[in-house]
Amino acid sequence: MLVREPLFVVADGMGGAQAGEVASMTAVQAFEGGLPPGDPEEALRDAIGLANRTIHNQAHADASLAGMGTTITAAAVNQEAEAIVIGHVGDSRAYRLRDGILQRLTRDHSLVEEMRRRGQITEAQAEDHPQRSIITRALGPEPEVEADIQSVPSAPGDLFMLCSDGLTTMLGDERIKELLTGATSLEAATNALVDEANRAGGRDNITVVLFLVEDPANPLAAPGEQPTLIAPPRRGPVEDGAVTGVPHKRRTGAIAFRIALGLAVLAVVAGGLFYASRQVWFLGTDSAGRVALYQGLPYELPFGISMYTEKYSTAVQTGKLSTQRQDSVTGHSLRSKNDATSLIEDIETREGI
Repeated sequence: MLVREPLFVVADGMGGAQAGEVASMTAVQAFEGGLPPGDPEEALRDAIGLANRTIHNQAHADASLAGMGTTITAAAVNQEAEAIVIGHVGDSRAYRLRDGILQRLTRDHSLVEEMRRRGQITEAQAEDHPQRSIITRALGPEPEVEADIQSVPSAPGDLFMLCSDGLTTMLGDERIKELLTGATSLEAATNALVDEANRAGGRDNITVVLFLVEDPANPLAAPGEQPTLIAPPRRGPVEDGAVTGVPHKRRTGAIAFRIALGLAVLAVVAGGLFYASRQVWFLGTDSAGRVALYQGLPYELPFGISMYTEKYSTAVQTGKLSTQRQDSVTGHSLRSKNDATSLIEDIETREGI
């Protein structure tokens, strides 16, 4: 693995003797100099291509390394675009945890995953399939490799995880989310994940890399400290002597009463709208044209005030959906949380995400 902000890499080698270790080390070494200036997506694609060619040439030059290969999942922080660029080959994975929703950002290049996408086996059957370790794409076996490259929107508070399949074959996504949301620091979270995967059997090497996006203007922790994972900064109790409100002299008369009554009515209406907006969900399209899940009402008030919040963004482009599916996204129909979540999961499944 490589942890060198703003670049993070996990590589999981395969091959006899020490060949897998050589392949994964070679892959990581291709990133040690960082990414060159320019388009980060192209830079990441070029770095993965270079790693693949180097591993392929090594395997052909040394008989003891024949057949070696490695997975790779790399993430580069693109601050200008407020996004994380992800490059991926194999069955290691990248995830994003936002507002309690854990989203898998990569899809496995494995025989079982392809069978699942074709509908040949169910999700439950895929979890325990005897051939789940057979990968269909890796660095090294071929002179050229196609890497999945994508840019994922990021926001302060987003937690990203890169991991080898040693974690995900032992723990389901729901359990991973529970451990992440229950941890108090990045270090505590990585330790909890590795320990839990080992307790579940630990049949393979387990590598976990976590990084948290923060607002540069409001850092989550002082330098050298581990930031809290999920809980946002909290205001402490009001100290003795602190001003909690500015007292005004009482005013009497009909005008004052009407003003007070009007303000009270507005407060009730505003409170009711706010409460209502927290109870409904809808599907829409994010700034990158992807299908996204929103909480609230699909309206914007004057002065740029939105009555909704983006909660989840998929890797599915709205424009690539069927006409009927596009209507279900762009129509902004109000739904319950369960209904909206089920619909977006169905879209991801049908699109092979």
